[in-house]
Amino acid sequence: MKFKTNGLILKEQTLREQDKLVTVLTQSHGVIRAFVRRAKNIKSPKCASTGLLCYSELSLFENKGTYTIDEAKSIEMFLGLRKDVKNMSLAQYFCELCLNLCPKEMEAEEYLKLVLNALYLLSHNKKDPLLIKACVEMRLLGLNGYMPDLVMCDDCSVYEKETMVFVPKTGKLFCSDCAKKNGAIGIVAPISVITALRHTFYADTNKLFSFSLSEESLKLLNFICESYLSSITEKDFLTLQFFKMMSD
Repeated sequence: MKFKTNGLILKEQTLREQDKLVTVLTQSHGVIRAFVRRAKNIKSPKCASTGLLCYSELSLFENKGTYTIDEAKSIEMFLGLRKDVKNMSLAQYFCELCLNLCPKEMEAEEYLKLVLNALYLLSHNKKDPLLIKACVEMRLLGLNGYMPDLVMCDDCSVYEKETMVFVPKTGKLFCSDCAKKNGAIGIVAPISVITALRHTFYADTNKLFSFSLSEESLKLLNFICESYLSSITEKDFLTLQFFKMMSD
């Protein structure tokens, strides 16, 4: 079966001298692995268009669950990422998140749109990397159905107080008074950070990255996001550790 779709290259692996195996987040089939013949030949149009973090129009052939890319035409290569090691390391973290959280062998348009928007902002330095990171982490979890209960305090139902407590293990939110009363162990945050956390889950796709926080608040938001992500996935992401090392 032959079909065409757009896709972002998440991972590439050399096979023999001229061929490679790529993992692609596609619009129509989610995450798939595909062979690319003669892709290492610099004269081949498939050489650059099937490189890491390249977004391309792909023509694929599928046979008994095995995919082969016959043709590839690049749409966006995000060249700006190559100029900054920190941004490139964050982009690779996004790829690792996609490998773990994006659907396989099924439609994934919303996932692809999210990551492409994030890479564009990162490549052109449009937003703080920590803001982009928090949005990608939480929206990917939201798309997978891992929605925390951020609407109100889990006990008294108050919508906001000056400080609130988020519990990563349960995904529950408490006001500071109820957290103390119930012995809830979590991360204490000012309402501005909780509002930003709510935004990462509940905002319209087109407005996802449209907020701002101070540097200190962004760091706290990222700590909350990483803690919740870790509690859900129970996984250590090596690319995240590398990004942190590059950020120090």
